[in-house]
Amino acid sequence: MNLVFLDTVGLLASWDADDQWHPAAVAALAELKRAKTVATTTSFVLLECANAAARRPYRLAVERLRTQMEIKGRLVFPTDEDWRQAWSAYRQGTPGQPGVVDQVSFAVMRRLGIRQAFTNDRHFQEAGFETLF
Repeated sequence: MNLVFLDTVGLLASWDADDQWHPAAVAALAELKRAKTVATTTSFVLLECANAAARRPYRLAVERLRTQMEIKGRLVFPTDEDWRQAWSAYRQGTPGQPGVVDQVSFAVMRRLGIRQAFTNDRHFQEAGFETLF
């Protein structure tokens, strides 16, 4: 099974037509659908998306995705170990390095063996993952 991790940057870019990365995100998402890739994300990413989308016209897109991911069993709730690893990495970081939500994403991706992320966030590349746009 080919798993891909949905990151906040990619999701917001796909929903927001005014985002500079919108065309690339939409194209990457279409390719994932064509390839029948299985997508997953964390509850933390969806919280981040919901906060960013709260005053945007695509606000309900976050809720629809959450519902779909839960129904399909594709919404990951980070473990206590994911939490500890993320905070340890965050604590060791310096300004400009990944935030704690990204660190949780990295811990979950490593635990689940996911190598690709639907994002163009350089922090994912620096952490050893392949970004899809």
